[in-house]
Amino acid sequence: MRMQVDDLGLTGLKKIVPRIFRDERGLFLESYRQSEYSLRGIPVSFVQDNVSLSVRGTVRALHFQSKPGQAKLVSCIQGKIWDVAVDIRPLSPTFGEWEAVELDDIQRAQLFIPVGFAHGFCVLSDQAIVLYKVSAPYDPSSERSIRWNDPDIGIQWPLQEVNLSIRDQTSPFLREVFL
Repeated sequence: MRMQVDDLGLTGLKKIVPRIFRDERGLFLESYRQSEYSLRGIPVSFVQDNVSLSVRGTVRALHFQSKPGQAKLVSCIQGKIWDVAVDIRPLSPTFGEWEAVELDDIQRAQLFIPVGFAHGFCVLSDQAIVLYKVSAPYDPSSERSIRWNDPDIGIQWPLQEVNLSIRDQTSPFLREVFL
């Protein structure tokens, strides 16, 4: 499996661009092989796959599991999203900082998000299907979120009009979660 793995600005975040084989029939790519990812600095075992379908302007943000935490490998398998990770590791020099990448069904890149980050995304296409692998099963008792437009984080979301769940509209601010 040949792929390009780029370290991003926040320690631990990685953008993975797969090798895609295209011809008149369509395309083929290998989307995941644990041994290759481990060799490339992603030694994580994924235990659950999640899929969401969302319409343009939907913001799903900023979610994380408190214990044991979840690493995520995010792909947009249809459409285009703007994918965001926020460093919530209290002892990190980049605590509260964010980084975003576009993921789409053309380049088929992935974003690896290690434990210690909150995650969210905004749908830029008419609709998007997002697949994300997680390193720990979903546990509603440890599910947490941070307000999508927290001014202390300052995420510059790419759309003015967004569609949010009540939960995402009323999530606590970073300073309320990490006092």
